[in-house]
Amino acid sequence: MKKPIVILICTLCIGFSALVTAQNSASTYKVVNTFHVDGDNFWDYLTTDPATGRLFISHGTMVQVLDINKGKVIGTIPNTNGVHGIALAPDLNEGFISDGRDTAITIFNLKTLEVIATVKVTGQNPDAILYDPFTRRVFTFNGRSSNATAIDAYTHEVLATIPLSGKPEAGVTDNNGKIFVNIEDKSEITEINPVTLEVEHTWSIAPGEEPSGLAIDVKNNRLFSVCHNKLMVVFDTQNGKVVTTLPTGEHTDGAAFDPELKRAYSSNGDGTLTVVQEEDANTFKVLENVKTQEGARTVALDPANHHLYLSTAERLPPQEGKRWPGVKPGTFTILDVSPGK
Repeated sequence: MKKPIVILICTLCIGFSALVTAQNSASTYKVVNTFHVDGDNFWDYLTTDPATGRLFISHGTMVQVLDINKGKVIGTIPNTNGVHGIALAPDLNEGFISDGRDTAITIFNLKTLEVIATVKVTGQNPDAILYDPFTRRVFTFNGRSSNATAIDAYTHEVLATIPLSGKPEAGVTDNNGKIFVNIEDKSEITEINPVTLEVEHTWSIAPGEEPSGLAIDVKNNRLFSVCHNKLMVVFDTQNGKVVTTLPTGEHTDGAAFDPELKRAYSSNGDGTLTVVQEEDANTFKVLENVKTQEGARTVALDPANHHLYLSTAERLPPQEGKRWPGVKPGTFTILDVSPGK
């Protein structure tokens, strides 16, 4: 009689273990809210302000400001023609917007949202934009002229034009004297010294190709560069070497890193959000690919609540002679993705 009991107990243990494993591997990420935002233009970067619970959304010729807690647009910053990105400087109570088609940046009051000034940049099509609190300088990464413009965030004066090896995409700062930027057409990462305003290093990120989004783990000196060939490249900023690569969804564009959860994210235009867990500085694994919505290719993380926000809209059928399909009117939406427990 003892042997069958042992077998039964073992069977129950195995079954319980499988159940626990299944529960632990089950997804906790999900879209918990969708916020409708007026307007039918295309979009690019979006940025959170954790201190105020505001989300700044690039949208065609304007930046819309969404109160995350209320789920309502509380303000608009107009006349940002061809807007790409928004950088915030809470220590100066200012924000900076890259106006791609106007070759300029719009500077606004972070509290009132009133426009303070417009500054012309020294490059064509300013795309990604970055505020570096270490130097109190703003950097625009100019896509068509393969350079960056450095601007004094306090005086609003243009300080320098920094030549780059190719077309820049997203940039990040380590807040301690180093700036990193993806070079899309060369599949490289460039390090800029924000004090001297000179390029310090340029490294290949092979096998990654055509990097777009970039995020940083400041503590472990790791970059997360998401690439067109469905790879997230983890890069060591100390020795300029690739640590590892991980698979992502298709049409990658945006990236984010949550320092508390130790997770990196890639937002993919195929309607997925790739979640990567950092186990230590050299060990990473894909947790899952969360279903979002097709076209949700840019992402912003709110480190206060660990939620992620993505812009998207339904598309119209492609039209002959046009590069991009149109946006279906009335469908522009912000997705609110929660990590759950």
